[in-house]
Amino acid sequence: MSWDEALADRYDEWAAHLTEDIPFYVDLAREADGPVVELAVGTGRVATPVARAIERKVIGIDSSPAMLAKANDPLLDLRHADMRDFTLDEPAALIYCPFRALLHVPTWADRRRVFENVAAALKPGGRFAWNAFAFDHHVAVRLDGVRQTEPAPHTMRYSVGENRIDIVRDDGTTSTLWWATKNEWLGLIDVAGLPLEALYGGFAREPFTPDSTEYVFIVRKESA
Repeated sequence: MSWDEALADRYDEWAAHLTEDIPFYVDLAREADGPVVELAVGTGRVATPVARAIERKVIGIDSSPAMLAKANDPLLDLRHADMRDFTLDEPAALIYCPFRALLHVPTWADRRRVFENVAAALKPGGRFAWNAFAFDHHVAVRLDGVRQTEPAPHTMRYSVGENRIDIVRDDGTTSTLWWATKNEWLGLIDVAGLPLEALYGGFAREPFTPDSTEYVFIVRKESA
């Protein structure tokens, strides 16, 4: 699961505003004693600086051929695969999924497959980290149906009953996100057997509070 194939041409523009996540994932990678894997690697926006920082290749997994073509970088071991079904040659010390990419996975059952697959792919003591926005009804009311011009002309459409946001460009191409609550995320890690290490409200590792707009999770596979 990844950014919609039809939107790959403008992905870097959509992600250009986000830079604070890179040091966070770099720090986790520096602590990883073993393979590092990025799910939904996209164009390598995060994976490339991570690989430079740790001075070894990062395995980048994505289901979008168009995105992988844009990520063509010798620092990355790029693999075309679905995050629900990927396999590794050896267990990973760190798997991470940045830029809210898990929200492109449509159902709880699909996310459960991702988390169980991640748990199976981690070495004992290995970590899984990801971030996702904390849904805010006030923001949804303010933005629903409003045309925006940056980074490309588009309209946000919210379907609260389905936990879905459609990002619709003026040319009709659409990317869809399905948000999750904190308890849904906690349920997923419980089912996958990945104990919670930390939940932050941002990439500076600030505490998560009722006013936080971002979930930043780290879970760790129990040591054997």
